[in-house]
Amino acid sequence: MFRADFHPFKVEQFLSELEHGVTYNFSESGVHPISFQGLVDMADIDLPALMATLIDYPQVNGKQSLRDTISGFYPGSSSDGVMVTVGATEANTLVANTLLQPGDNVVCFRPTYEQISGNAANLGNEVRWVDLVEADGWAIDSAALAKAVDSKTRIIHVVNPNNPTGRILSNSDRRQITAAADRVGAWIVADEVYAGTEREGDVETPSFWGSYDRVLIVNSTSKAYGLPGLRLGWLVGPEDVITECWRRHEYASITTSMLSMELADKALSEPTRSKLKSRAKTLIRTGFDVLTAELDRHPGVFDVVPPQASAMSFVRFDLPISSEDFCMRLLREREVLVIPGSRFGVENHFRFSSALPEDYLREGLSRLNGLTSEILQGH
Repeated sequence: MFRADFHPFKVEQFLSELEHGVTYNFSESGVHPISFQGLVDMADIDLPALMATLIDYPQVNGKQSLRDTISGFYPGSSSDGVMVTVGATEANTLVANTLLQPGDNVVCFRPTYEQISGNAANLGNEVRWVDLVEADGWAIDSAALAKAVDSKTRIIHVVNPNNPTGRILSNSDRRQITAAADRVGAWIVADEVYAGTEREGDVETPSFWGSYDRVLIVNSTSKAYGLPGLRLGWLVGPEDVITECWRRHEYASITTSMLSMELADKALSEPTRSKLKSRAKTLIRTGFDVLTAELDRHPGVFDVVPPQASAMSFVRFDLPISSEDFCMRLLREREVLVIPGSRFGVENHFRFSSALPEDYLREGLSRLNGLTSEILQGH
């Protein structure tokens, strides 16, 4: 029986092995988490009622009122076309296991969060990479996209806004992706966990939902809402495909927790949802300004295409050291954790999360600059 070689998830392996116990952690991809008390206060949660909730199995595909709320974010969808998952992670895994058949290929854009691609490779499917163009603000290479998509393409995967660059797809990019998918009947799987984290303006990144009839949307409470510890995500799509994913969900996790669903139900309802996103944008905008000011202390060494959204930046550096070695020295010598660009398939970069409390951010960047000075001096 054929068994594909296993491909570890490079970014998550790096995080799970190194992130806990580090003093200055800039490796995460969401905004600084809100406390349980902060959410209770913001959402005006009735604690006695919450405490009376039975710690039982919840509805397996997601609490009805929560799915109703999520469906409202995607006009034309139904609550039966929504499934609540254990984070976006499970949603991506279920999609790969449901849609992909032997001989299918998956088209992904690089750099990106390599979850769909890793799942596809582990199933034995070909992954075709389309490199984003840094000199053009991380825009899509149109010719490379057209070349990559063919009659065997089952999924075109997009993370929009992008992880790690923070790029929001332009209208032209979106049209190209949709046209490429339509040409061969492929599915667009759109990971939209950073929608609502826009760094400038208040117009939210448009969803791929409604742009084409073969679209699956992945989202979660982790990034824009500052609630990663709930481990709650969702998948939205045609009801028949969601039902197929549900059958696989029963094998994978059965369900997310009752408490997570109860809290997410409150967090995603207005006005709490808007308050959480406002909090995220404040952290994102302040944090990026601090990041760029501190990196400017070494002119010509660091450069970053300003992210249009998300809590992170993909920083290019000009130093005589690889991204992996730079990041490991930062960790060993300065107790600072960032993710090397090599984990995204791109050298001479690192991913840095800056949507954090300002004092913490400044101290960590001071340590990063200290190591940079040593490297420039040949140490």
